[in-house]
Amino acid sequence: MPKDKCSTKNMSSSIQMKYGIVPVRQLLSTIYAAKNVQNKVLSLPHHHYKISGSRSASSTAAASEKSSGMQFRPLYLDAQSTTQLDPRVFDAMLPFMTENFGNPHSRTHFYGWEAEAAVEEARENVAKLIGAEAKEIVFTSGATESNNISVKGAARFYSRDKKHVITTQTEHKCVLDSCRQLEAENFEVTYLPVKSNGIIDMNELEQAIRPDTSLVSVMAVNNEIGVIQPLQEIGELCRSHKVFFHTDAAQAVGKIDIDVNKMKIDLLSISGHKIYGPKGIGALYARRRPRVRLEPIQSGGGQERNIRSGTVPAPLVVGLGEACRIALQEKEYDGARIKELSDRLVNKINAQCTHVIRNGDPDRAYPGCVNLSFAYVEGESMLMGLKDIALSSGSACTSASLEPSYVLRAIGAEEDLAHSSLRFGIGRFTTEAEIDYAVDKCVEQVNRLREMSPLWDMVQEGIDLKSIQWTQH
Repeated sequence: MPKDKCSTKNMSSSIQMKYGIVPVRQLLSTIYAAKNVQNKVLSLPHHHYKISGSRSASSTAAASEKSSGMQFRPLYLDAQSTTQLDPRVFDAMLPFMTENFGNPHSRTHFYGWEAEAAVEEARENVAKLIGAEAKEIVFTSGATESNNISVKGAARFYSRDKKHVITTQTEHKCVLDSCRQLEAENFEVTYLPVKSNGIIDMNELEQAIRPDTSLVSVMAVNNEIGVIQPLQEIGELCRSHKVFFHTDAAQAVGKIDIDVNKMKIDLLSISGHKIYGPKGIGALYARRRPRVRLEPIQSGGGQERNIRSGTVPAPLVVGLGEACRIALQEKEYDGARIKELSDRLVNKINAQCTHVIRNGDPDRAYPGCVNLSFAYVEGESMLMGLKDIALSSGSACTSASLEPSYVLRAIGAEEDLAHSSLRFGIGRFTTEAEIDYAVDKCVEQVNRLREMSPLWDMVQEGIDLKSIQWTQH
């Protein structure tokens, strides 16, 4: 097979000889389709489900499941939370968990040299995905650590002359909490609002920049509503004011085009498990020209340019590098396929349900993240009725709090709609059958819950609920 068509050194030899890029992708999707849909959903003991118009699950499936040894696992539509490990990534990692076990910082013998070479190859693959140089990539434990290093590290290093940081109200919690920590250290932080479509107002950003502003941190792709911020415009504005620009790109890398030089990004956070890589590994891009100086947030042996001390976990780094290599190679294919599945999901739901609102700007969003609010339906009740589908509610539904999502509130969503949202995460291994099943089940649950809602009856009768003055007794 020509080298420029498919780099297959990390694939098993049988697949390498028999399949090209698209056939391998189709093979993987077929495997996951069979595993996630037919074997799992057909084993449901209490639901009737048809696939391809020919098979259904009945009450006898429970006995079949027990006799066959199959274990029920829901369909997975929560790709913003985490992604399945690509089998090719696991294949690349496995040798470094067994015979190639060396410490990449041991430079006096073969085992260390072998591990170091693999780490540096992975560093190159990460850099290529975002248009950076390999020397600008720092390996971390994940995007949370990368965000902490970026926000706290940059702010603290330049704190002698600059004590102001800008971020948005819709950032990931680790960025917001890092900013609150800076406030406790007598920094000033401006939390910019976003427009109703989830995008920041560039005029407000420019007005917020001050002579003592050291850093602007804006998420590339929002993890709840999928909106894509105007990264290049933000980067150019920050560069013109000599302010560093950091972006949390955990949900963006490998999914949308990112070029750190074209977009003038100075700091960028990456998460391995969001791009079909392993958990516990991430990366931080830190620009060298013009150089961004960072105060490390932990002490140690000075590894990773003295930004992130600690032994670099070679197996995880190799996995991240392979995930980035695959993402760069298949980004166009994955993007088109995920867009098709996203459109299929939204169009089918809208065709069968009314009063469905898509949160965020659909024209400026990553299609793999679909956040829908179903009016007159409680999101948590929906999830309870969709136990055979792994979804996420837009509400911060934890044991301690039932407050609605702060992201949805920031875009102006009313509290009842914020409580009625579901986030559908579509990924590389999602199938059409899974989308169709999810649509059928969602529509079924929406209709069931609305039939029990007195508010829905009032709407059907043409009553404007906003005109009603509710009283408490």
